[in-house]
Amino acid sequence: MQIVIVNPQSSLVLFVVLFFFFVAPIPINGGVEDDGKRTYIVRVDRDAKPSIFPTHAHWYESAVLAADGSAAGEDGAAAAAVWPPGGPVIHTYSTIFRGFSARLSPAAAAALSSAPGVVSVVPELVRRPDTTRSPQFLGLLPSPPSAILADSDFGSDLVIGVLDTGISPSRRSFSDRGLSAAPARWRGACDSGPGFPAGSCNRKLVGARFFSAGYEATSGPINASAELRSPRDTDGHGTHTASIAAGRYVFPASALGYARGVAAGMAPKARLAAYKVCWDGGCFDSDILAAFDAAVGDGVDVVSLSVGGVVVPYYLDAIAVGAFAAAEAGVFVSASAGNGGPGELTVTNVAPGSPPSAPAPWTATSPPTSSSPTGASSPAIVVCDRGVSPRAAKGEVVRRAGAAGMVLANGAFDGEGLVADCHVLPAAAVGAAAGDALRRYIAASASAAATIRFRGTRLGVRPAPVVAAFSARGPNPQSPDVLKPDVVAPGLNILAAWPDGVGPAGIPADTRRTEFNILSGTSMACPHPRRHQVGPHDHRLHARQPQLHHARRVRRPPRRPFDFGAGHVDPLRAMDPGLVYDAAPADYVHFLCNLNYTRQNIRAITRRPADCAGARRAGHAANLNYPSFAANFVAAAGDRSMSTHFIRTATNVGAGPAVYRAAIRAPEGSTVTVEPRELAFRRPGQKLSFVLRVRAAAPAKNMEPGSSTVRSGALTWRDGRHSVNSPIVITLQAPLD
Repeated sequence: MQIVIVNPQSSLVLFVVLFFFFVAPIPINGGVEDDGKRTYIVRVDRDAKPSIFPTHAHWYESAVLAADGSAAGEDGAAAAAVWPPGGPVIHTYSTIFRGFSARLSPAAAAALSSAPGVVSVVPELVRRPDTTRSPQFLGLLPSPPSAILADSDFGSDLVIGVLDTGISPSRRSFSDRGLSAAPARWRGACDSGPGFPAGSCNRKLVGARFFSAGYEATSGPINASAELRSPRDTDGHGTHTASIAAGRYVFPASALGYARGVAAGMAPKARLAAYKVCWDGGCFDSDILAAFDAAVGDGVDVVSLSVGGVVVPYYLDAIAVGAFAAAEAGVFVSASAGNGGPGELTVTNVAPGSPPSAPAPWTATSPPTSSSPTGASSPAIVVCDRGVSPRAAKGEVVRRAGAAGMVLANGAFDGEGLVADCHVLPAAAVGAAAGDALRRYIAASASAAATIRFRGTRLGVRPAPVVAAFSARGPNPQSPDVLKPDVVAPGLNILAAWPDGVGPAGIPADTRRTEFNILSGTSMACPHPRRHQVGPHDHRLHARQPQLHHARRVRRPPRRPFDFGAGHVDPLRAMDPGLVYDAAPADYVHFLCNLNYTRQNIRAITRRPADCAGARRAGHAANLNYPSFAANFVAAAGDRSMSTHFIRTATNVGAGPAVYRAAIRAPEGSTVTVEPRELAFRRPGQKLSFVLRVRAAAPAKNMEPGSSTVRSGALTWRDGRHSVNSPIVITLQAPLD
């Protein structure tokens, strides 16, 4: 075949379509209309409702009308005349906090923020959504040697709430065959609508709701020809992530014949509740908070949110606010870390109460190969640079041009990381080294030729796990004293359920249909670390912690904690952690105090006044009882060394008394000590504290001014049975002059 190489820069404008692997939040001022109004989320004091109003809803509407009239120099009645028939309030919130959302001008928002009983008025942000063999890769087998799934009846008493693009209920992954009735504590509902008739829910899919009021308040009515105003998934992302979390065992399962085998989610008998919050125009904070409010009120045990974050102060972050309130109510929250890698400071959803998961390749691939035979004469194979525009859409443009195939070649930024796609024509993806060789071959040959051969699915690829190139990296841009991401989980080339109305390439031109599809992203990693780290009777804020200090080490490159956090999820060890670092709501309040947030800022998150006196004595934000240690030193001229300390409290969750001894691997160029070096627990549930001190040598004199270097180590507590590991990360910044 003839080979043609194209310059991707000349065709970037052709690929402006939604592709959810690349999680890029819409600009923060998204949703501002010509009249200057935008949606604001308003939190109020729970007990401040004036007695003259029969309900909170009446109070909210009156407050909005008064603020709008005050800003416009009118009375409330005149202002009311410009509101739509539904009134000014979009959503009301009563479970995770008291409050509402409404469309306001900046002046009206300012007026409302000073009204009695109002705690905060925050502008809405808009976001985007970010293996079935992976349970086996993680050690979650349905029979010995791992009996985790069987011991928990495959998660049958667990309800997982998935906030995403909806769900396709007819898929075999969501069958309720053999399941008992939903847990008695479940209080959820099943909305009906276009494509989602009454009766779509069952004993597996126990709830389904959709939240579009925030989206429609900004973008106008939903386009019924493109989207469905119901829980039905018309995108595919939500169906895929839901089946990763709790899909039933399905055989045979494959994506157009690839990755053929048995499909299963992380907790095959767990119940699912789908909360549709993402639409073609994005995922709006007011809708996300309404879904959080409903999910906690419905009685979910877990919230999975594979939606891209926006790095703003925590009191402005709807996911951070929702996650804190959900955790206080006993609900575990897992959020994706983002797909902005491999650059540093790209991690999102960085609040310590909502641990983000980053993706790591597992051990199955579907690799084609491309070779260069002699004497070939047939239609062209086009070579495209991978670039930043959607990969499958590039293939569609190449197909329309009449080519027989495509090679998608990585550049230097993408490195050797490859992603499987269901292209609309025969295609192969190659790494940067092979791409460079291919470009040189084409440039040197007047009659370049190639053949694409497909080699099927390969299992047991090594090394694994490694961190995917696109996975967002730390450090934490909001609070570097908290290590992010927390853990990595399978997120590359994951086979999971897919809607029957969406082509596997995710583009309108793809008319193929498949029950399963292969996707990649932190969205796919997010549903993994949950079933094995929290159960319906273990709902404390520390529930995530066994997963953090019982993670497996990640390979290539070693000791890059801002790539992988504590390591790869290891459910077997997390089931019997030995020790946990329990973090209560008060610990998070102290953490916020030590970030120098105002009392009003903290109240916007915690719903109550904050007393920061004790927190100031604790020293600094790094003393949050978190299972990692992140020290950040900014050297001044003449410094020879720098030091800090961390206070931690460990809780014995073993079966009886235990004595743990400390083992330290100090980061290069540093001294680390722990006092005491032995923790002797007399009983289960006992708490003991220790202090870890770090002293680091000043940065080398030959470092560039203002540049930084990262060094890592670990603290491990061992009792002969358990090995409780916590990473130690030191960042050294050279003086600016």
